[in-house]
Amino acid sequence: MSAEHHSSLLDAVKGQPKQVWITAFAAVIAFMGIGLVDPILLSIAKGLDATPSQVTLLFSSYLGVQVVAMLLTGAASARFGAKRTVLVGLTLIVAATALCAAAGSIEQLVGLRAVWGLGNAFFIATALSVIVGAATGGQSGAILLYEAALGVGLSVGPLLGALLGSISWRGPFLGTAILMAGALVLCAVFLDSDKHERRAPVKLLDPLRALKHRGLLRTSVASALYTAAFFAVLAWSPFVLGWSAIAVGLVFCGWGLCVAVAGVALAPRLAARLGERHAAAAAVFGYAVLMLVLAVPSKPVLVAGIIVSGLVSGLLNTLFTGTAMAISDAPRPVASAGYNFCRWLGGAVAATLVGHVAEWFGSPQAPFLASAVLCVIAGALLSLREKKADPHTLPQEAVLVGEEF
Repeated sequence: MSAEHHSSLLDAVKGQPKQVWITAFAAVIAFMGIGLVDPILLSIAKGLDATPSQVTLLFSSYLGVQVVAMLLTGAASARFGAKRTVLVGLTLIVAATALCAAAGSIEQLVGLRAVWGLGNAFFIATALSVIVGAATGGQSGAILLYEAALGVGLSVGPLLGALLGSISWRGPFLGTAILMAGALVLCAVFLDSDKHERRAPVKLLDPLRALKHRGLLRTSVASALYTAAFFAVLAWSPFVLGWSAIAVGLVFCGWGLCVAVAGVALAPRLAARLGERHAAAAAVFGYAVLMLVLAVPSKPVLVAGIIVSGLVSGLLNTLFTGTAMAISDAPRPVASAGYNFCRWLGGAVAATLVGHVAEWFGSPQAPFLASAVLCVIAGALLSLREKKADPHTLPQEAVLVGEEF
């Protein structure tokens, strides 16, 4: 990061009230859940006598429920208030993670991950508004704090999963339950009571109606295709590596750091130079090349490819959101909801099919090759000319990388 970014981050963290730090702490733990199970996928498969296809359903159920629930969180927060919505989300996460540690079958674990995804949807969608509303120094400082929470969560999640998973695959779930229970108590005590502020009503189907805009639809479909490739890396590469929980955790810790740095520091610069849509197209073509690199049957090459893919993923997480926010005339919250629904639906489908693709083609490299094809299609969709000019600045919402998860 540049000195300017360091200075801004330091300014953002000074003098913040307790509720900002508490919400940010809870956000770190929530974002840890994305990569927490990565290092222990092999241990879960062995401990519960499950196939790789069954184990990758841990991502599918988590994402699938979260995708649908995201359409409901805005209405819930407007009706019940941010604090109560946050507490409901945290309570669901605590219950689900604690029960995950006691699961006796892969089916139980998949079902509990779905409950975890529901809780995450209610918490993540509301946490940002809490931080922005309470933070001193304006919205930009609050955004930096939220991004910092995302980066820490993405990088620490695999590491915590590895350390506790080396003892037992149940350990990471129990550890997360304990940490999140602490966050729940802190939020219940220190977050301000809700003031029942009324927001403009948003109907359930409004985000889906926004996808009637051709440019937004193309961007959302392209993002869904990229996200499928993203989860080929996240959900399948641990099986190809076949390494211990610690080794896989260290690899994905480096990956998470790259995601955070690229999304915050590099994406705005690339957008300023190429325009956000063209920058996203260039990056997704680059991701296609990386998928071909990951298909090389060499573990050192695979490790290097995974870590470098974090940089490109960080770029794409921000650039895709910027493109979606700028291309449509729909209200930004509505356009964002429709875009995220489509995008993470692609991730849920991919996590479900990735193991089957390897079985159908009889090759562990097949998911990466299929991902390369999907990224080429995504790049082609983004390369189609739009009537609207390609902005060379990212909307403020675009740097909310946490919104993507």
